[in-house]
Amino acid sequence: MRLLLIRHGQTPSNLKHLLDTGAPGPGLTPLGQDQAAALPDALAAEKIDALYASTLQRTQLTAAPLAAATGLEVQIRDGIRELIAGDLEMRGDDEAAALYLATAFAWSGGDTERRMPGGETGVEALGRFDAVVADAAATGVETVAMVSHGAAIRMWVAARAANVDVAYSAGRPLANTGVVILEGSPDEGWQALVWEGRPLGPEGNSPEDSGPAGEATVPAA
Repeated sequence: MRLLLIRHGQTPSNLKHLLDTGAPGPGLTPLGQDQAAALPDALAAEKIDALYASTLQRTQLTAAPLAAATGLEVQIRDGIRELIAGDLEMRGDDEAAALYLATAFAWSGGDTERRMPGGETGVEALGRFDAVVADAAATGVETVAMVSHGAAIRMWVAARAANVDVAYSAGRPLANTGVVILEGSPDEGWQALVWEGRPLGPEGNSPEDSGPAGEATVPAA
């Protein structure tokens, strides 16, 4: 299966660098609306067979132009919502951002029992995202687009793609409507093909410009 993981368009909370992960969450800024409107052209080369969005309204608003262009119904799934910030919710300070991302990437690195302060564990976060991907794969379609969230996408890809490590994902904040493309299956595993337009090599061939783990401190909610 070809899996397109798309971050939602810009929100007012993104402008303030807030850890805004609660439901239903904010809508899109005017720029975010323009970013969403540009997605059908940006993904015109992809034959998308199924379209998913999270339960937070920013992903559904981002998915709407794609749905209109493809004629697909947006399937809403809670499992691909943003990593729940817990006690860090609506904080925008550097300390909160660093703790949030450090916890997320600890999950990617295998420390899945760690808990976000007042929030979920890695077992729970990975499990819910895995379940949506598995359900999509079970339908037998070839290409699935999922509009999700920056931290959730980066955490899941670093944990599940054989050729993306924590250092690579942690060093690359995903821009609004940025896309990570993978191929594979829940049973056979995943290879990331493209990260925001940057081709990635096969397993064992780390990209030359991998950055240090934890380099990015701005939350991507």
